[in-house]
Amino acid sequence: MFLCGKKIRSRVTAEMTKKNIQFSTASTIFYFDTSFDYLEKLTSKDNTVIITDENVFGKNQKKFKGWKTIVIPAGEQYKHQQTVDSIIEQLITYGADRKSFIVGVGGGVITDITGYVAGIFLRGVRFGFVPTSILAMVDAAIGGKNGIDVGVYKNMVGLIRQPSFLLYDYSLLKSLPKEEWINGFAEIIKHACIKDAAMFKLLEEHKLRDFQKDNELLNKLIQRNALIKSKVVQQDEFEQGDRRLLNYGHTLGHAIENTYQLPHGHAVTIGMVVAAHLSENLIGFKDAKRVASLIEQYNLPAHYNFDANKAIEVMQADKKRVKDVINYVLLEKIGKGIVKALKIEDIKKVLQKII
Repeated sequence: MFLCGKKIRSRVTAEMTKKNIQFSTASTIFYFDTSFDYLEKLTSKDNTVIITDENVFGKNQKKFKGWKTIVIPAGEQYKHQQTVDSIIEQLITYGADRKSFIVGVGGGVITDITGYVAGIFLRGVRFGFVPTSILAMVDAAIGGKNGIDVGVYKNMVGLIRQPSFLLYDYSLLKSLPKEEWINGFAEIIKHACIKDAAMFKLLEEHKLRDFQKDNELLNKLIQRNALIKSKVVQQDEFEQGDRRLLNYGHTLGHAIENTYQLPHGHAVTIGMVVAAHLSENLIGFKDAKRVASLIEQYNLPAHYNFDANKAIEVMQADKKRVKDVINYVLLEKIGKGIVKALKIEDIKKVLQKII
């Protein structure tokens, strides 16, 4: 392969899967099971700036050689406006302009910040993602939601804008700590709960180490989840209907994540179990124990001793709340989620009963 007279090292083969997903305002090309080296085939080093964090950069320095790179501290606690300001100042120093391209290489925090910066810098420049965590590969990098936190309030500021591409290099997962593998499987279990009963059963038949050891099995699972989310977003890009299902576990999860400094996946699975119990109490869902059991099978928490009143207080600032009603994702059955308008008081009664 050559670009501008330069040979590009790549392990891209016939095994690479390319999917072009058309959204309402733009399309995103997914490159599954390829190599980081392929990035130079998608965008030139001359007009591209990469945003990554200290952890990803420290473990993959050779991959960033020759690329203009902005490195920020790692962690959700840095997903705020001060970090955005710092990134924009560095973009200006690099001489970035409206024709520049920004690439976020990292987990969900990096993709959130990168998409947000790309959307507001010079009123919008093109961008793409190289997700480096399971969470980012199956959820955070997909769908165009980009934003930052304000205090304990998750993703309070942001926009919806689609990346030009997502490049999936599974070798980047080799240095991922086990806890981050576990964290990412929360979103996979979520997708199974709301949209894919067969995948729920597949997960019940396997353990985390099966996917860590078998690249083919992992690739199929990643693609399956990425396309589930993409299809939901295609049908409802701006969250007026079906896309709200993707918030399963997130309403309570977001309310406790920053308050208790929990990993995102942990907060979501705790929220998923609470939502399953709400479903049991309010619409007759019969498999709350099965949901909790699968979550624990993947070493994720099903329960947590949190302050229900404090959680309700944070939820009242949730973007999905209208007056004293909040749109909550419940389960009719495994593989079928629904959105139901619940009164805050009714949520509070169930929370106090199950905690």
